[in-house]
Amino acid sequence: MTNPSRDPPASGSGRLHVARSGATATPPSWAARGAGGLPLVIAHRGSSALAPENSLAAFRRAAADGADGVELDVLSCATGEVVVFHDDDLQRLGGRPERVDALSLAELQAVRLTSGATIPTLEEVLDACGPRLLVNVELKAPAGVTEEALAALVGRVAALLEAAGAGERTLVSSFDVRAVTLWQKRAPRVRSALLFEKDGAGRLRRFFTLLGLRPFAAHPERALCTAAAVRGWHRRGYRVNVWTVDDPGALRELRDAGVDGVITNDPARARRALTE
Repeated sequence: MTNPSRDPPASGSGRLHVARSGATATPPSWAARGAGGLPLVIAHRGSSALAPENSLAAFRRAAADGADGVELDVLSCATGEVVVFHDDDLQRLGGRPERVDALSLAELQAVRLTSGATIPTLEEVLDACGPRLLVNVELKAPAGVTEEALAALVGRVAALLEAAGAGERTLVSSFDVRAVTLWQKRAPRVRSALLFEKDGAGRLRRFFTLLGLRPFAAHPERALCTAAAVRGWHRRGYRVNVWTVDDPGALRELRDAGVDGVITNDPARARRALTE
């Protein structure tokens, strides 16, 4: 169960200001656009502009701010549990050098990050998100990770989603083609997505990778999302969810280009921009 005391409240007064005016009356779906035909609003690592990234506070804030869903990152720790954390190590967020996969769950849970937050498990985050929010789980592939280790992460995440009954509202993504392939084999009924960036694989390689994988969605970096590119992905049958976009003008350009979802650090602000 979630321990509400593990993370501090979001910045400000400590109270969450609910901004539901743009939220859908019925639970959102990865297969449909959001309220008013606008793109889905997905909170990047929770409402990470307002609370520590990938913290329980950030995910609760995303729900309170009317996000359609959240994006989060998962890694395996040394004892095999699935934790929600972005980086391979604790340097950036904790000021210490240890790798996440070198520490036990107990050791990770004892770490207080420089933001004051702690590192939650996937079970805790699913509990904090509640039954309504869509969940985009990104499978992280630390440097040097073996396919065997990725398969173990995939298996644990699949089992946790099954236990939580969260498969219908979950989308599993990764930059690592091996991880997406393993996911499709392990849990073919749970939608998958391929992440890619401008400085990554070239256009033709991305094209053939998508053709080979046939994921449910393409998750491109903002710099790749011209209107023509979005039309091309749609013609091939992919949903298009774009990362990571906070600028109001860029959000409106993406809306007009027809993207299906925007991944943003401040979902309440993004929703306001999309409705203008």
